[in-house]
Amino acid sequence: MTTHDDLVDRILAGAEATPQDALAVLGTPDEEVLDLVAAVGRLRRAHFGMTVKVNYLVNLKSGMCPEDCGYCSQALSSTSEILRYTWLTEDEALEQARAGLRGGATRVCMVASGRGPSNRDVERVAGMVGAIKDERPDVEVCACLGLLRDGQAERLREAGADAYNHNINTAQSHHDQIVTTHTYEDRVRTVARAQGAGLSPCSGLIAGLGETDEQLVEALVALREMGSESIPINFLIPFDGTPKQQTWELTPLRCLRILAAARLLAPSTEIRIAAGREMHLRSLQALGLHVANSIFLGDYLTAEGQAAQEDLDLLADNGFVVLGAQAAADETATTTDPVIRRRGAGTHAPANA
Repeated sequence: MTTHDDLVDRILAGAEATPQDALAVLGTPDEEVLDLVAAVGRLRRAHFGMTVKVNYLVNLKSGMCPEDCGYCSQALSSTSEILRYTWLTEDEALEQARAGLRGGATRVCMVASGRGPSNRDVERVAGMVGAIKDERPDVEVCACLGLLRDGQAERLREAGADAYNHNINTAQSHHDQIVTTHTYEDRVRTVARAQGAGLSPCSGLIAGLGETDEQLVEALVALREMGSESIPINFLIPFDGTPKQQTWELTPLRCLRILAAARLLAPSTEIRIAAGREMHLRSLQALGLHVANSIFLGDYLTAEGQAAQEDLDLLADNGFVVLGAQAAADETATTTDPVIRRRGAGTHAPANA
């Protein structure tokens, strides 16, 4: 019987994980998930050591998107009580980017809702990209503006953008169950346009959309084959007011299995734990980072994440080092003074239970 360590040894020796290998990982019994993480963590360390790449999202334009993605709180049909606003100014966008950079981010992701940008929108974002690069030439800038038309990726690259994000979100065989206003091929074409313009392709998925294990593996294999250099793994946030509201298919252990499958299929690729990690990985977020090697700091597009300092403490407490940081992680951790108990036994205050 092939063990997780046998599989990892094979991949470290140069073999490629098969879809069947990934399916077997997704079927790992709960009591063996820690063994799985320990084995797959060897792959992560072989390629990334103990570094974690920190990314920061700037939501340039929120809500009012004409697409009908069933998971999305920004769709025009969504009644989710999210922030809705039109374009930030360049100064506002720069201020938000600076906040993430102060927190340790080395990549800023500039995101705008909508089917895709007009040429005027691309010029607006190009100015923002240039402004960030003027201040911090060392920072990576990733744009995420929807479906691209001819010439738009080239303009963003000319302005200094390093990467373009456009997630396939789910398997081709499952795509029409979650959105009908654009096709799977539309998404793949945009990733190819970005790649052809010299932008690093960033494309990932959303887990928990009703996909089968086979469809999850189908999506991960497709991401490997299209050459995605950064794979964000999002876990569905089931916003009220969307067709996927109150959809709870994920457990912390299920999320770890998904991350492990992604690492096995793409051992040297940046695997980013993205939206929903606090909600679905919960107390196992640190274990997830022994497989993945990248996170978003702070908040997401329309949902709040845990406090940025909590993210940084999480990394430091588990021996990780923020990529590009000057100090080792254990030198940056915060400490918490003990809190004297004033509730429960011996008091009139309710117990902490």
